[in-house]
Amino acid sequence: MTPQERDLLLHTLKNRFDQHPDRHTGHAWDAVLARLDAAPAALGSLLQMEASGGEPDVIGYDEASGQYVFCDCSAESPSGRRSLCYDREALDARKENRPAGSAVERAREMGVALLDEAQYRQLQTLGTFDLRTSSWIDTPEDVRSLGGALFGDRRYGRVFVYHNGAQSYYAARGFRGLLRV
Repeated sequence: MTPQERDLLLHTLKNRFDQHPDRHTGHAWDAVLARLDAAPAALGSLLQMEASGGEPDVIGYDEASGQYVFCDCSAESPSGRRSLCYDREALDARKENRPAGSAVERAREMGVALLDEAQYRQLQTLGTFDLRTSSWIDTPEDVRSLGGALFGDRRYGRVFVYHNGAQSYYAARGFRGLLRV
């Protein structure tokens, strides 16, 4: 990352932090910036989150580790991370009409994690997300071992978590990343 890219990313993150104080009540940007300065690899992950349309912002703080929790806060599932099946196993199983990749692999490449169901529901308390899209979420092994995968969205004023075949992919389904810094 060039110094200019770093400065632009930090400026973007600070502006978003300032515009949405309800997502991180009681926390100051200077403390977040200090954590980012101490973890330069995290900036690379945040840059990828931003570049793919995720609009990452701080949504929490882990007292035990002292880490800030960043999450994609774009209104809809990030546009640069859609049309993906769930994981490598699902991708390898597709013989026709293969998607460009999988959510689990793309998240790993970015250095982020998929949100689990509890994290997805917690995010939805901070705003209104996925009204027209849906987002893959981390799927428990007992569901995945049977060929399924979970995704969430918001419809009719409620947050829903559904299942689908892990091999499926849709233009309106992506994934949201979570990063601890």
